Amino acid sequence: MSDAASRLAALAEDLLGVPLPVRIRAWDGSEAGPPAGPGTPVLVIRDRRALRRMAWRPGELGLARGWVAGELDVEGDLYEALARLAGLLWERGPGTGSDGPGGRRPRFGARAAQALRTARDPRVRAAARELLRLTGPFPPPAPPAEEVRRRSGPLHTKLRDRAAISHHYDVGNDFYELVLGPSMVYSCAYWSEGGTLEEAQHDKLELVCRKLALKEGDRLLDVGCGWGSMAMHAARHHGATVVGITLSSEQAVHARKRVADEGLADRVEIRVQDYRDVRDGPYDAISSIGMAEHVGAVRYREYADVLHGLLKPGGRLLNHQIARRPEPREEEYRLDPFIDAYVFPDGELAPIGRTTATLEEAGFEVRDVEALREHYALTLRRWVANLEERWDEAVRLVSPGRARVWRLYMAASALAFERNRIGVNQVLAVKTPEGGASGMPLRSRVWSETGGR
Repeated sequence: MSDAASRLAALAEDLLGVPLPVRIRAWDGSEAGPPAGPGTPVLVIRDRRALRRMAWRPGELGLARGWVAGELDVEGDLYEALARLAGLLWERGPGTGSDGPGGRRPRFGARAAQALRTARDPRVRAAARELLRLTGPFPPPAPPAEEVRRRSGPLHTKLRDRAAISHHYDVGNDFYELVLGPSMVYSCAYWSEGGTLEEAQHDKLELVCRKLALKEGDRLLDVGCGWGSMAMHAARHHGATVVGITLSSEQAVHARKRVADEGLADRVEIRVQDYRDVRDGPYDAISSIGMAEHVGAVRYREYADVLHGLLKPGGRLLNHQIARRPEPREEEYRLDPFIDAYVFPDGELAPIGRTTATLEEAGFEVRDVEALREHYALTLRRWVANLEERWDEAVRLVSPGRARVWRLYMAASALAFERNRIGVNQVLAVKTPEGGASGMPLRSRVWSETGGR
């Protein structure tokens, strides 16, 4: 089969109505698309099985399966390739100013699926038939082993949440340390000019502690404690007594070892426990950093109620959470198919307004909201660099497919934060007593003025 790349480029234009935004190289060595040159990424189709995946599952998930399986690759700047492909996969939704979550509608998926099934335009039907000839023998290949098998039953039960957390976090602590660095903090850092990742993560933990006004003897509940970094920082630098909870057994094992090695076992307890099962309140403060994305819309009010009930009057909550843009109509919101299938099963993002409203409905007084969107983009790019610099080791620690999942999701997420498709916010809320004494300083942003280090 000669010059497959030119045939694919022509098909793409017929099916999508736009020229290919990236240069492609097909399995037969042929190339087509924008002229080759510095800064022009090349989408490499190593195996036409990738086309079968896209024919059967048009859109993001079909492309992702080909990527994870190693049938698709990018030569050159991955960020540039993803930026160009974003316009191919998605188009702006009505009444929105962005082409990211909250403002994107399927482009490739909707049009290609229609072409393969019910298109009336003879040119489009012919292009669909040609695509089917190029894909090779049917049926479609099985999804890569790294894909979550479809789950049944209601969302966000305790059992299902534990399985979802295990899929993402129980892949090996050595792999996470390779990506995250020695800090083992899996949420956005707090950057300053010229700072390192480790310094920025230290400053983020310090920022949280300052917002919570932690002091000697305070009881802190760290919800979704990860590998224990926040718990240890609060105990070591602020004298707090900390309970950290996680649903990941591997995280808990690693965190307990770190706590013991640091001589903090008398101040820090790490539990494998669901937030709904914590019964030993009240706490002086609660931190929830990068955990609430797993809670889900159907459980978010319950989450807020539980945390409110675990705080003493005057206690503070610091909720650090990724946010999506609001949908024109909320029923349009759908979980990202690649993220749901390969990264965070059942994960959901909510607009920041809904998050603050739900916290207030549960009885909290929201006192401060700080957007850290650009900080997460910088953090993700550093994590991607860590992964790429030690790629062979990462593949050995997990699998080629798992390493490819991480590289794709982190690079795409960095672009999403940079382009304001998603954001991340720290919400500081107080369980203000009936008398109204919040305990907050008159100038509440003192934590930002004093700096983290």
